[in-house]
Amino acid sequence: MAARGEPDVGHGGTMRAPGRVRAEALAEACAAAGELPLPGRGRTLERWAALAALAADDLVLARLAEAHADAVAVVAELAGAPLPPGSRWGVWAAEDPTGVLTAVPLDGQGAGWLLDGAKAWCSGATLLTHALVTARRGQSRQLLAVALDAAGITVAADDWAAGGMKAADTRRVRFDRVPARAVGGPDGYLRRPGFWIGGIGVAACWYGGATAVAAPLRERVGARGDDPHAAAHLGAVDVALGGARDVLRAAADAVDARPEADHARLARRVRATVAGAAAEVIRRVDRALGPGPRARDRQHSARIADLEVYLLQEHAERDLAALGAAVVAAAEPDWSL
Repeated sequence: MAARGEPDVGHGGTMRAPGRVRAEALAEACAAAGELPLPGRGRTLERWAALAALAADDLVLARLAEAHADAVAVVAELAGAPLPPGSRWGVWAAEDPTGVLTAVPLDGQGAGWLLDGAKAWCSGATLLTHALVTARRGQSRQLLAVALDAAGITVAADDWAAGGMKAADTRRVRFDRVPARAVGGPDGYLRRPGFWIGGIGVAACWYGGATAVAAPLRERVGARGDDPHAAAHLGAVDVALGGARDVLRAAADAVDARPEADHARLARRVRATVAGAAAEVIRRVDRALGPGPRARDRQHSARIADLEVYLLQEHAERDLAALGAAVVAAAEPDWSL
């Protein structure tokens, strides 16, 4: 058992008091996410389908549970160890120019480290027990596991202005000589095959959220069969969701067939396809239903707000530019049927 404040990938952890997300719901979601099949082992579609189903029910909860599931997969890939029972993990790997997190080894063995600095975009900051964080070590990035009850951790005040994803409790976190343990080697987090596979798991959550946004339009068309314009919008939604679903299914097959491959291009294609489909669903539902549901249906309005913010996690033109460069660099564009 690790001492208080020291992360231990293989043993129990101390749970923090949750905030806006119900403690029981988050604990159940993380426990279920931790039991999902690991990606690239023959049951990837089952994993993504479960994340999509949770996202259709509660997108904020799915966003947090997906990160926990990703942490399980990352640690399994880089360290070969399970996470502590009952723990709730985040993956805080975003880089922000306003804050830098550095890691200093305690000795020459590379296991024990101290974290100093700040990390932005820490979702679940007051809801989780542990996090995987990336920190700078010279020119490289080191992934480390940290217990969030450790001395020296300061969570900034909640300054999230948007209504969307407000309940995900994304904040800035300060680390002052906080003990941590390395997970993998320098730059191992970004170089591992599972990095891009994990990015498709996020797209599965976007997909699930989009299906929930589409549901009221299907109900409207079913109740008012004489509205051809609403039916046309529903048809367009079906095209968008059907295409996104097929891309996710094909990606799962590709990942299971070659889990060790570089799936960067595949992941960027899938994420762009699903993000575009989700945006099209929001646009079509709004045009078909008008302002009423957004203005008066709190659940529907919150779903759209959460999804719109979540979709901003897609790297948009940067990923498209990388795809374009990959097309030019390849011997063939890989467009044949």
